[in-house]
Amino acid sequence: MEKNIHRVVILGGGSAGWLTAGIIAAEHAVGSNSGSSDPSDGFQLILVESPDISTIGVGEGTWPSMRSTLQKMGISETEFFRECSASFKQGTLFKNWLGSDKQGSHDSYIHPFTVPQSYADTNLAPHWQLIRDQVNFADAVCPQSALAEGYQAPKKISTPEYAFQLNYGYHLDAGKFAELLRAHCVDKLGVIHIKANVEGINSAANGDIASIVTDRAGTVEGDLFVDCSGSRSLLLGEHYQVPMCSKRQYLFNNTALAAQVPYGAPEDPIQSFTLSTAQSAGWIWDIGLPSRRGIGHVYSDAHNTEDRAREELMAYIEASAGKQAADQAMVRKIQFEPGHRAEFWHKNCVAIGMSAGFIEPLEASALVLVELSAAMIAEQLPANRKTMDLVAKRFNDKFLYRWDRIIDFLKLHYILSQREGQYWQDHRDPASIPDHLAEQVALWRHQSPWHRDSAHVDELFPSASFQYVLYGMGFETKGSTTARRSEQQAYQRAGSLFQENAKRTQQLQASLPTNRELINKIYSYGMQKI
Repeated sequence: MEKNIHRVVILGGGSAGWLTAGIIAAEHAVGSNSGSSDPSDGFQLILVESPDISTIGVGEGTWPSMRSTLQKMGISETEFFRECSASFKQGTLFKNWLGSDKQGSHDSYIHPFTVPQSYADTNLAPHWQLIRDQVNFADAVCPQSALAEGYQAPKKISTPEYAFQLNYGYHLDAGKFAELLRAHCVDKLGVIHIKANVEGINSAANGDIASIVTDRAGTVEGDLFVDCSGSRSLLLGEHYQVPMCSKRQYLFNNTALAAQVPYGAPEDPIQSFTLSTAQSAGWIWDIGLPSRRGIGHVYSDAHNTEDRAREELMAYIEASAGKQAADQAMVRKIQFEPGHRAEFWHKNCVAIGMSAGFIEPLEASALVLVELSAAMIAEQLPANRKTMDLVAKRFNDKFLYRWDRIIDFLKLHYILSQREGQYWQDHRDPASIPDHLAEQVALWRHQSPWHRDSAHVDELFPSASFQYVLYGMGFETKGSTTARRSEQQAYQRAGSLFQENAKRTQQLQASLPTNRELINKIYSYGMQKI
């Protein structure tokens, strides 16, 4: 129990495995002691990857947190763009989710990555309620949504790497991203890479995993094993039999049809928001990369047939890219069970990525969970086996809470929709709404979300995100208007902030390049180093 943790073994590559390796390796300076095969000489990080299993490679959206993750790993943002066919992502643009004439014929809204103007000290939502018929919420409080129509980028070529005018994440080619991470981890961070298939697992006397047996590299011993083996979950799932907890009672989608679609012309504009368009029993994602678009339909097979879902997908592709693109599209079917493991860290094994669970791609939470999981392991890596159980308990508590909050936030999009059809009606059924979310919505009818709604300093979704979704979908908070009107100073402050936002919006629209223009310049000249 007092044995020090010298060797961490990650099972599985792909974005999850290599991102985990890079985060842990950067934190522990693995490269400085990777030359020795003796664990007592220092910390070692080994990644075992099957040469015969290809990654799913669909998850192409990240949160802004990826910027600091890549920077900490020492990856140049210029190199990242060039090697991963990356583009800028400033949030998500939702179309046809409302399903009523409440917003007229323009049924769309944006959840941007930039928080409202002066959000730290002023909640503009109550003040916006008085002008809600004049301007939509996102446009009133943040410049970012106005950039969507012009396909504009969140920064200039003169802006240093990872700095910004407006907060942003990325769209990327998941396969190329994994390759960049692999090369960087092995060449720069000292991660030991083993290509082999697992044939067996050896247990220690206390029930820990002592080693894994491979077909090409023999026995690989470790003190801590990280399961990044995908939905099969060879270690936590198959070996330890930690069960999956289905969450399909809340979120019904369990099937996706994914395709890669070319642009009509090389210089077609690249949208810097993920597009999410509601369908009869699900929604279609549309992600713009420099060379292609990733388009897919995620749906519930209890509410839709594969044939109908495919028809909806083809109709979308034809309408947005042309009949030839629709006719030539190669569609891949992916099935999943929305849910997560009952626990994520069991004995000396912790699961990250699909091994830990998956809900659905709405709001792109998959990669950020990898980042957060790996960061917590890196920062709180147990000194020895005795303290590992304490860290494991904290890890499990934190990530069970985070999965619950993901479910709440994703479910909010569905319960606010007024679309017709059994799928959407079932989503609004009170029996399918988590108790915590139902309580929050009841409270938000009388007071808007703000800092008091955040129980933790590191909430996955800040209260600003709830504001954008609530008020983007026509939700009304009916507080004491009379009382607020008497606070003239507060209203004058809010009026000034609305004006400041409008002015900044005009300035950014006039000065920022398009997404494609900036990416082309990155390819040609690169960004400035910080």
